[in-house]
Amino acid sequence: MEIKGKAAVVTGASRGVGRATALLLARGGCDVAINYNRSQAEAEAVAAEALALGVRAIAVAGDVARDADCRALVAAAVREFGRLDILVNNAGTTRFIAHSQLEEVTDADWEHIFGVNVRGVFQCARAARPHLEATGQGAIVNVASVAGIAGAGSSIPYCASKAAVINLTISLARVLGPKVRVNAVAPGFIAGEWLQKGLGDAYEDSKAARERVAVLGKVCRPEDIAAAIMSFITGSDLVTGQTLVVDGGTIIGPKTEGVGVR
Repeated sequence: MEIKGKAAVVTGASRGVGRATALLLARGGCDVAINYNRSQAEAEAVAAEALALGVRAIAVAGDVARDADCRALVAAAVREFGRLDILVNNAGTTRFIAHSQLEEVTDADWEHIFGVNVRGVFQCARAARPHLEATGQGAIVNVASVAGIAGAGSSIPYCASKAAVINLTISLARVLGPKVRVNAVAPGFIAGEWLQKGLGDAYEDSKAARERVAVLGKVCRPEDIAAAIMSFITGSDLVTGQTLVVDGGTIIGPKTEGVGVR
């Protein structure tokens, strides 16, 4: 897809991967709606950066766990831009709970994490569907996680929610084709504020541990994930229902020399 002159919605775009993705789209000439839940000032700053790149941009409040908010977000984007070609479902949440602490996981954890991470993806896709189909060449990219593949991450509900996103991506790709392609990226450890806050004092050690086992010797930055998202949007028009792991080779590591080779 050529993105110049197109329009996109990016959820959870006030910081991190969402911010990097919105700005990468804007640099390509795509109008962007910057969704946020609580971080209004940050979202408006991202919108201002996008405007400075010569495209139209708006910041739109909304909790993707609420269907009414998803529909209002899409409606605001279409009203402002006159079209919608791209949806990036990036909004996500978790609670850091050691996997062994089963009794620490509450009903509220399951409801909140699945509400944002899974139901939000479905609801935004449903709201965007008629507008994406109207273009004849729509694209949805969902942000999953290697946690949904490896079963290791911030909490068991988070891992389960990201596995659900991967499965949901396949289901939506079947339903929305051929007019809309649906794919997912599965990031590994992403250096930045989100994990710094969640891991606290363990952040640096955890980052270093991932770097040691990564085949490429480093972890992700938000810009790395944004580039992968963009590859699904602007790359081959024959790719749908796929999940791309972006983790520097952590999930296949550690790097070995000659093991099992004859």
